[in-house]
Amino acid sequence: MEPSRESARRERPSWDEYFMRIAHEVATRSTCPRLAVGAVIVRDKRILTTGYNGSPSGMPHCDEVGCLIRIVDGRESCQRTLHAEQNALIQAAYHGVSVGNASIYCTHQPCLLCVKMIMNAGIEEIYYAGGYPDPLARELATEGGLRMVKYEAPE
Repeated sequence: MEPSRESARRERPSWDEYFMRIAHEVATRSTCPRLAVGAVIVRDKRILTTGYNGSPSGMPHCDEVGCLIRIVDGRESCQRTLHAEQNALIQAAYHGVSVGNASIYCTHQPCLLCVKMIMNAGIEEIYYAGGYPDPLARELATEGGLRMVKYEAPE
């Protein structure tokens, strides 16, 4: 007996789940072995740009020459790479794509510097899956009216 057309249909992911899944897929391009991060900038349910953490174009990558570690705010931080959010914003600028009134989906909570860049780019909200908690970044976002939403994946 063949399954009916209705029972064979799979459940479609919500838009938030869809974009977050894509952010996780984008993160697989990361070249830093310490942490793989992905970001997707979206407006009106359309992807504008993506970014992952990695070295500037033409420069050696962490997975080739090792991480360049420095202690920043009491934490080890790789200085060789650009953050995923930064790369997504740079791609928008490089290609002349406005990100005003957009949302950004990130695999990890953006750091303070990325929050400031996201705010100045005119992005209205951040959805993040977890990791890299930065209370000062959250505080600044709240103060500046940038909505930050911790995304909870469906069970």
